[in-house]
Amino acid sequence: MTHQRNTGPMRTSPRCGAKTRKGTPCQAPALSGKARCRMHGGAAGSGAPKGNQNALKHGLHTKEALALRKHVRELLRNGKELIEKF
Repeated sequence: MTHQRNTGPMRTSPRCGAKTRKGTPCQAPALSGKARCRMHGGAAGSGAPKGNQNALKHGLHTKEALALRKHVRELLRNGKELIEKF
């Protein structure tokens, strides 16, 4: 065979921005108009289904819970300082 392959567009296309399990960047080409390849979420229909109940917040990291824990730590710190004064 004497024909040449046209690999230029494939080599110059933007690459997927995902990291692999090894920690290296994915080398697959990103889908047209997307930042990810077909294996890392660029394909249509990829991702969690709408109304996914597994993604509900459990409340541990809500603003209110964080503020409450911060307030409790502050009260404990003030209480310890008060006890040490006497």
